[in-house]
Amino acid sequence: MKALALLLAVLACAPADAKCLLASQKPMTEAQLFFGRDIPGGGAVSDDDWSKFVSDVVAVEFPGGFTVTDGDGAWRDAKTGAAVHEKSKIVLVDGRATPDFAKKLRHVAETYRTRFRQDSVGVVTRPVCAAF
Repeated sequence: MKALALLLAVLACAPADAKCLLASQKPMTEAQLFFGRDIPGGGAVSDDDWSKFVSDVVAVEFPGGFTVTDGDGAWRDAKTGAAVHEKSKIVLVDGRATPDFAKKLRHVAETYRTRFRQDSVGVVTRPVCAAF
């Protein structure tokens, strides 16, 4: 049992980007951004509004590429207890874990939040190995 605990402790201390599986891969950060399309107070971000946002903001910040998928966000309303569903967009982008990459992620999220009066934009990051 002590050997298992020691092994788990050693593995927990191993760096996440210790070695990439393929020689062509490099350690990077993968970011997923979650954009709700309902506008508080009524209405929704239209397909045209979304396309303009992607063209004017996302593509400018990440000219090397990104992926956009449709999503269906859901959560429980704290006041009513009802399940709430909202159409959403998910942007996936990889980059070097630098202050500049973080700044770009913050800019994209903040611009959307402000432009479409959103309470928040979800941002998830994780270390990965990638090759393009």
